[in-house]
Amino acid sequence: MTYLGELRRNWRPLLAATIGMGSGMSLVGVITSTIAPSLVADVGWSKADFAMVGSLALIMSFVFPFIGRLTDLFGVRRTALIGQVVLPLVYLAYSLMDGRLGVYMVIFAVQSVICVTTTSTVYTRLPVQYVKNARGLALAIVASGPALAGIVIAPLLNDYVELHGWRAAYQAVAIFTAIAGLATFLLIPASSAPAKSGTAAPKRRAREDYPAIFRMPAFWILLGAMLLCNLPQTIILVQLKLLLLANGVTGEGAGIMLSTVSVGMLAGRFVTGVALDRFPPYFVSFVSLALPSLGLFIIASSFDAPAVLTAAVFCLGFAFGAEGDIVAFLVARHFGVEIYSSTLGLLTAAMSFSTAAGAALLSYTLARTGGYETFLVIVGCAVLAGAAMILLLGRAAPARVPVAEGLAPRAS
Repeated sequence: MTYLGELRRNWRPLLAATIGMGSGMSLVGVITSTIAPSLVADVGWSKADFAMVGSLALIMSFVFPFIGRLTDLFGVRRTALIGQVVLPLVYLAYSLMDGRLGVYMVIFAVQSVICVTTTSTVYTRLPVQYVKNARGLALAIVASGPALAGIVIAPLLNDYVELHGWRAAYQAVAIFTAIAGLATFLLIPASSAPAKSGTAAPKRRAREDYPAIFRMPAFWILLGAMLLCNLPQTIILVQLKLLLLANGVTGEGAGIMLSTVSVGMLAGRFVTGVALDRFPPYFVSFVSLALPSLGLFIIASSFDAPAVLTAAVFCLGFAFGAEGDIVAFLVARHFGVEIYSSTLGLLTAAMSFSTAAGAALLSYTLARTGGYETFLVIVGCAVLAGAAMILLLGRAAPARVPVAEGLAPRAS
């Protein structure tokens, strides 16, 4: 089968995962960054208070391993359905809240616990399960969902907020996620559930799988790298528009730059995805993950020309997009498909913890300095160190058991 032919053969699970990623929790960063300035100004919260909300993402650190395990045991279709139902209700709840920070935090906590079933931990199992030779490109296609949605939604939502306010914007997002969630559920093949045909596969036991994961050096290398590389994610997920406004960018200009993030994410997905299939994956991973340090240092500097800031924002988006491909590809390479989501759930938990820790650090530095520069320099150095750790994976042996052929039925 040809490189692209494998993708054509499995179009249905790839389309389902792409729509699911483009309408699930992976889009929350674009939505929140776009709506946040209007929301914060209307209800009177301080920037430090709002930054602290991001630390609630720590909750997801404890949820992701369970979500990954559920996906390996029960399949993508059933696991994703939970978040597909709840996420529109969460956006509706945001639109109806009374403006108290505590209420917002409760809704955010519910979103962080339940709606993580619409993240890459769940959806990327579809390309890993169905595609082998073109896996990097397949992961890029699926992971491009949030970027494609962000390119369209960011400017439209920005204008919608300006015209109708943040409450109406949240209601519009709720309608969009409900429709997209239904389409995703209908497209996911029933065969995506594990061990549905032929002789039943032996039941996987956590007490056997997790010790095997923890014994592998590749897990600890990836864990350390993700802890360092995800410290600045709160900037992209929540604070980017506020950061750009603090650098003298106009509201309209910030909206355009938010679209640049999505363009960078899209470029990062496909450039990195194809490169992972064609070139040494550890070098590709290092270059892609180190790129945001350049963007962070530029934004922290005195170079605030629009073109320079746009380039810096593009670097952040590129690495944010590439990271999803890299982690999924390396997990499949080193751990195989049978425990893919269990392993990815653990690593995603670490990434979530790192994001929450970064939000807490940002809140602290904002309260102490009143600006973003200190935070940007600290996390820029951390990202560079984390990217360098990926190079150590070249010494760790990949999984000896390849993708089980029985796990890749034809999608029709």
